[in-house]
Order: sequence, then structure tokens, then C-alpha cells
Amino acid sequence: MSSKEKFFEHIEKGYTTKGDFITMGAGMFNGETVTNAFVKIPLKTLNRHGLIAGATGTGKTKTLQVIAENLSNKGIPVLLMDLKGDLSGIAQPSPGHPKIDERHEKIGLPFEANGFPVEILSLSDQDGVRLRATVSEFGPVLLSRILDLTVTQEGIVAVVFKYCDDNKLPLLDLKDFKKVLQYATGEGKKEFQESYGRISTSSTGTILRKIIELEQQGADLFFGEKSFEVDDLVRIDENGRGYINIIRLTDIQDRPKLFSTFMLSLLAEIYATFPEQGDSDRPELILFIDEAHLIFKEASKALLDQIESIVKLIRSKGIGLYFVTQNPTDVPDDVLAQLGLKVQHALRAFTAKDRKAIKLTAENYPDSEFYDTKEVLTSLGIGEALISALDEKGRPTPLAATLLRAPMSRMDVLTKAELKETLGKSKLIKKYNDDVDRESAYELLNEKIEKAQKEAEKEEKQKTTSRRKTSTRRSTRMNPVVKVLTSATFIRGVLGVLKKVIR
Repeated sequence: MSSKEKFFEHIEKGYTTKGDFITMGAGMFNGETVTNAFVKIPLKTLNRHGLIAGATGTGKTKTLQVIAENLSNKGIPVLLMDLKGDLSGIAQPSPGHPKIDERHEKIGLPFEANGFPVEILSLSDQDGVRLRATVSEFGPVLLSRILDLTVTQEGIVAVVFKYCDDNKLPLLDLKDFKKVLQYATGEGKKEFQESYGRISTSSTGTILRKIIELEQQGADLFFGEKSFEVDDLVRIDENGRGYINIIRLTDIQDRPKLFSTFMLSLLAEIYATFPEQGDSDRPELILFIDEAHLIFKEASKALLDQIESIVKLIRSKGIGLYFVTQNPTDVPDDVLAQLGLKVQHALRAFTAKDRKAIKLTAENYPDSEFYDTKEVLTSLGIGEALISALDEKGRPTPLAATLLRAPMSRMDVLTKAELKETLGKSKLIKKYNDDVDRESAYELLNEKIEKAQKEAEKEEKQKTTSRRKTSTRRSTRMNPVVKVLTSATFIRGVLGVLKKVIR
């Protein structure tokens, strides 16, 4: 048996699956594609999370697109976080190309152009379904993590939430939260101190500054109503295909705190809402986080701990998280260790630091008798990748250098007219895009303060009137003329004169 035949057998045995799967492409040996040596990923293990990594221009976004398309065809909804703005073309079929046909002939797969059901979502004023969440839904713990607060400051946030619960004050947006903080050390200081203990003005001042910092990154657009219901992410179209939900994030690339805030709140809501799946044969929802280094770049240790906890726990709900970034070292080790599928595109060795990163990356993959992993990492072409996955029993599959299949949809953005058409079909825009500003903590506390001020003014007015009356009585009694006129001698004298006159 030739080396090539051994490799074919190696791939066929390592990637055999009894259940449903998606085909990534065909294995490559000595730089040559081995036709029909299909690299297949079981649907059963796709909730074990994953990584798509590689240098700029090596095909990471196209790999993301391929996986999302195949999941949609299997009836599995997808959420894509699109920071570069180049994924909306999934809604339109590929125009085709001779190079695509040539690629698929090498792989041994027919190519079929197709568009997919797409929902465009937005965190800001960009066109699309508005994503919002209330401060109450965030809760004190997650809000404190996002703001990177001390233990003392976290306690104050917890007290604010408790006060609002006790007094039926809805915390919907950031102005509600700021108002309660200001009230706690201002007009309501006595009320807070009696029921919840003393609150430091310096601590509330620090919390307010951190909220303002979050607002400057655009969080005031995110917090509020109407809250997005995560069940709307798992819709299936009339043809049984899962919706591909694309969140347009092109205008928040330079606002990592807002990005982290949104992502954590979404994952927390999904975890709280979705039922336990147990050992399911297919995932419920797959999330792709493009430019994942933005999440970890400025994250505090508390925030990283929160992300790690969610990554560990959320897969039991049938949710898969896929991080897309340039280098595996962008992802913390504790998170990286949770990722079952790894698709590694080429890395470039321009510097000593690059060579060190390549060595570390190679150590993340299983040893292979067919590859020198470090060498392959620098020689892969565009649309080629090293793949290591999990089989149906959760065991690592053989390492496979893979010629990846081409996307079935278009590999660019929608035109303005196409985007308008796509948005016009959306049922969710009608549900979420009307601004709602119902009475909440801000308005209710203002009313309370205003009422208290009016009562204080009324009481002060009554006191002033009472003082004036008292003062008038006192002044009258003390007046010398009045004293003479009201004296018994004067009265008797006048009455005596009057009696004489009458006679």
C-alpha cells in the first residue's frame, strides 16, 4: 500500500461517523489533495466549541461562511458577529467561478450555488433588527463584572438592585441606574441609610464615572427596551433551513467594552433561557465571534473568569461557541482548552515572535505521522487549513491538512438595494425597532423627589404663616398705644365719658 493510500485510509477511518455531519473538504498529503478523503465533522460534537485561526488573508472568513451555510442546510440556526462587515453576502447565491469548480473537482464534491435565510441585526443605529437588554436583565453581578468594580462597589450595586426590587422601580436603561445611585447619596440618603446601611459618596462617584465611560462607547443604545428574546435566534425557514443571524458590528470595532458587554449579556441570557440538552445528536445554536481578540484584549480578570465559566457551562444547552482570530494565542489558555474543533489556517513567520507563536500553535494539535505540523503551518495556501476535531465519542480526530470547500453563497457584502430587500422581509424589525420609553426608576424617582419637595415647601409655608400669626399677636400685645387703649383704666374712663354724654 502506497503512502497516499495509507493516508486515504487514515482519513477515512478517523473521520467516519454514523450520525449526521458536515463536510469541510478533502485531506491533503504532501501538498496534493486526496480526492474523496473527506474531512467530516459530526453534528453531535459541534456544541463542544471551536477555533478558526490564521493570518490575515488566509481564508478564515470563508471557512466561517462554509460552516454557517452547512449548518443552515442541516436546520441549525447560526449567529455571526460580523465586525468587518463582509458576511451579508450569505443571503445571495455565489456567482460561481472556474477556480471554484476546479477546487471542488479536486475535493470530489459537487458545487451548488445557494443563498441562505438571513436576519440582519444591529447594536447601534445601523439598519437591522435592534438588539437591546435592560439593566435589570443584566443583574448586579454581570453589571459589576462589566464595570470592573471592587468588592465594596459590587455591594453598592447589589443594594441598588435590591432597593429597586423592594420599591418596584424598573431598571431599564443606564439613566435609571445613575438616577438611583445619585438618589442614594442625595435626597434619599436617609432612606437608604435606615434600610440598607450607609453608602459612600466616593464609591458611588467611581461607579458613575465607569458608567459614563461605558456610555461613551455607545452602551446607552444597547440598554433599554424592547428587550431582544433569544428564542428569535433559533428560527427555521419554510424550507427547513436554520436562519443565519448576522450582527453588524462594523461601527464598534474600537469599542471593545461594548462588544464584551453585549456578548456576555447574550450568552448569559441564552444560558438562562435554553433548556438542558443532555447528550443531543445536534446543536441548538452555533455562535461565531469574529475578531475574538477584541473580547480578551482589555478584559479584566473578573470578566475573563465569567467568559470561561460560560464557555464551560453553555455547551450543555446545545450551544456551540466558535472564536475567529489571527492566532490561537489571542485566546486565553483556559478558554482554548475547551475548544473541540480547531481549524488552523496558515501562519506567517516574519519575526522571532512569529516563529515562537507557530511553535506554540503546533503544540495544540495531535502528533501525526504524515505531517511536520510546524512546517505545514507556514506552507498552507489560501483556503487550506489544518483541522483537528472530535469524533462522536469525544476523541480527537487525526490531524488533517485540508483543501476546504468553497462557500455556496456570495463572498462579499449586499448592495444597498439587496440589503433593503432583505430588511423588508424581516418580521423581527417590526417587533423590535420601535423605541419604548415607559415609566421607570428615573421618572418614578423624579416624581418622588418632586413630591417630597412640594410637601417640604408646603410644610415650610405653613410654618412661616404660623410664625407670622404668632409674631402679629405678640406685636399687638406689646404695642404701647394698644396697651393704653385696652387698659382697664382707659376703658373705664371712656365708658364714664360716654355715660355722661348719654345723660
